[in-house]
Amino acid sequence: MGGWGLVVPRRDIVRAPGERVLRSPHPGLAAHVASYVAHDLPDAGPTSWQVTPLSVLTWVIDFEVPKRDGEIPESPVLGLRDRPLRVEQAGAWRGIVVTLTPLGSYALFGIPLRELTNSAIAAVDLMPSGPLTERLAEAADWPERFRLLDEYLMSRLARGPELAPAVRYAWDRLSAGRVRVDALAEEIGWSRQHLNARFREQIGLNPRTIGRIARLNRVLALLNRAASLSWAEVAHLGGYSDQAHLVREFRALTGCSPTEVGKPAGLFVPPGHGA
Repeated sequence: MGGWGLVVPRRDIVRAPGERVLRSPHPGLAAHVASYVAHDLPDAGPTSWQVTPLSVLTWVIDFEVPKRDGEIPESPVLGLRDRPLRVEQAGAWRGIVVTLTPLGSYALFGIPLRELTNSAIAAVDLMPSGPLTERLAEAADWPERFRLLDEYLMSRLARGPELAPAVRYAWDRLSAGRVRVDALAEEIGWSRQHLNARFREQIGLNPRTIGRIARLNRVLALLNRAASLSWAEVAHLGGYSDQAHLVREFRALTGCSPTEVGKPAGLFVPPGHGA
C-alpha cells in the first residue's frame, strides 16, 4: 500500500512480506509523472491504512484485486485531498501505483481536476485503460511493465489538454516554497478571487490548501532525510511558526500527530515532491 501516497498503518497491523519496486518514469515524463510503485503482496488478513494528502494524484492499476471498503473501486484514481482517507483492505494485491502531477492528470484524464477532489473514481470511468491493464499483467517482469507504462503515458499525454499557463505557474510557485496567495495573484495579474476560482477548477483545491500540503510534503521528506532533528527544529525548517503550529497542521492533514507517525518517518513521498 506504500504507493498510495503517504500511508500510516494502524499500529496493530504487521505489514505483509512481499515485493515492492519503486521506479522513476522516463525523463520525458518528469513534469507529468512522479513515480511508479509495483506491488506483489500476499494475503495477510484485513489491514487498515490512513492515506494522507500529497501534491500528486494517484492511479492504482490492479492486476489482482483485494477486497476494499465500499468507497474504493477496482483500479481507482484518487484526486488531490485536503483530508486523510481511511482504506480497509483484505486479500492478496498485485499491481502498479502511478503518481501523477496535476499537469499529468489534467492531460491524461482530460477533465477539470475539481471533479476528482477528495474522491476515488474507477479509472475505467475516466479513460479506456482495460487493454493496457491486460498488457501490463501479461508482461514478463516489472521492468517490461514500466517500459510499457512509459510508452502509453508518453503517447496519451502528448495529445492531452494543458493547464492554463497562469495556473501552472501558480502551481509551480506554490510547490517550490512558501508564497502568499495575494502576492502570487499580483504576480500573475489576476485578483485573488479569480486565481482561487481558476485554480480550484483546474487543480481541484484552492492555492492556500495546496501550499499547506506542499509544506507538509517538504516536512515529511525532511523527516526521512534527517531523523535526528527535534520537532522544534523540524517546525522551524519546515516554515511553521512554532511546534504547536506544526502539530495542528499535521493532525488536520494526516489524521494523527507527528509523534504517532514517529521518526524516521519511513513513509513514501514521491520523488521530487517534498524534496
